[in-house]
Amino acid sequence: MKKLNKSTVEKKELPVKILQFGEGNFLRAFVDWMIDKANDAGVMNHGVVAVQPIPGGEFVANLFKEQDSMYHVYLEGIKDKKPVKEVSLVKSINEVLNPYTQYAEYEKIFLSDELEMIISNTTEAGIRYEEGDDLNANPPKSFPAKMTALLYKRFKKFNGSADKGLLIVCCELIEDNGSTLHDYVLKHAKFNKLGDDFITWVNTACHFYDTLVDRIVPGFPKETINEIKEEIGFDDNLVVKGEYFHVWAIGGDSIIKEKLPLDKAGLNVIYMDDIKEFRAKKVRILNGAHTAMVPVALQLGCETVMDAFNTPEVEKYINQMVANEVLAVINEDPEELKAFAAKILERFYNPFLKHYLKDISLNSLSKWETRDYPTVFDNYKKLDKDAKLTIFSFAALLVLYSGKSEIAFTPNDTAEFVEFIQSTFKEYDINGWVKGIISHKDMWKENFNEVPQFADEVANDVKLILNGGMLKALKSIIA
Repeated sequence: MKKLNKSTVEKKELPVKILQFGEGNFLRAFVDWMIDKANDAGVMNHGVVAVQPIPGGEFVANLFKEQDSMYHVYLEGIKDKKPVKEVSLVKSINEVLNPYTQYAEYEKIFLSDELEMIISNTTEAGIRYEEGDDLNANPPKSFPAKMTALLYKRFKKFNGSADKGLLIVCCELIEDNGSTLHDYVLKHAKFNKLGDDFITWVNTACHFYDTLVDRIVPGFPKETINEIKEEIGFDDNLVVKGEYFHVWAIGGDSIIKEKLPLDKAGLNVIYMDDIKEFRAKKVRILNGAHTAMVPVALQLGCETVMDAFNTPEVEKYINQMVANEVLAVINEDPEELKAFAAKILERFYNPFLKHYLKDISLNSLSKWETRDYPTVFDNYKKLDKDAKLTIFSFAALLVLYSGKSEIAFTPNDTAEFVEFIQSTFKEYDINGWVKGIISHKDMWKENFNEVPQFADEVANDVKLILNGGMLKALKSIIA
């Protein structure tokens, strides 16, 4: 079988306009895949140098060298209710550097004239402030300190020239990712007394963007790699598998749309001033539906999201909940909202991804509060009605955690809260049990008693589930 490198595939060197912190599966199947698409479409001509954000990783670094930083992205999913597959050879990465062993090469890139942009995914733990992190280390330890040192050296080299600032696009899965990094860079600058001129340059010449990324990327397909290699015709040991669906929302000023015009290549990239409302909408529809579905579907014997949506009652329940309760309280064009929700829910039918309900159930108590309770509250406040279907999911969650459900289940949640739910259960006083749970001050940040009848509605649904079983209870609440 053919090796994948420049001796078997033509690859042109691209101008290095992007320095990327992170070389993992997600960035390669999402950002670098997009950049490659845009390069091929002729709307960009951007090369990427990827930087390992932490020490080590020699095995993967060697694979990149052997394959001249080329790899395939193997996407599978559902589009318009039909299975789709797309395989792409990605050539957007010029090379992968280890700044801990290749500092001179790393410095050369971040001080180059042609560099325009930083893209990062250093994981949720990457954007953190470490006081006293040595900016003179080669490189500093934390990502914000690395960024501060990089920007300061660039500021010095180009004498504070306004046109040598950088666009900084964060993909870490935390809220306000770019804004938080910006704050930490300024904090390091002040702590290290780097001067007001530098701080002004960071605030005016550099542009930090908050983003929301969405694509499930399982990564290297160990189980099917031999079949995939046969299919693509190359001995590629950097294959990344992902879902077909993707969306990237980028919030900030309009310069990013000009410098990173991925939408012109037909990619689902949305540019906006602020992504907060978009994030809230996505969390309520996708994550809220996941969290609501899990305790219901698990008690019907389903194992995966696909199993759940192949169960007609669950499918109907979630579709009705989203249409009648979630979308009803989001203030946007109804037709656009409906289309947005349809694209998201279509992912639930993906037969190629095994998305286990047990995995999604992690920390369901706090997830339900942040993802589903706002829908209950807004239905009451804005529409003066009970969100009966969303409330039913909370009752299902309490039954699942109580140890009294039809299936054996061990909750993966805060042990103290699970123990409270189980130890206070009283079959003869379900209303009292529910009221005790929703009034537990450590368990919740929200005051569930703001919604009158919430406790009684939950208690009634709990009784329905315990007395007749989940299937009968579910059938009784869906029209």
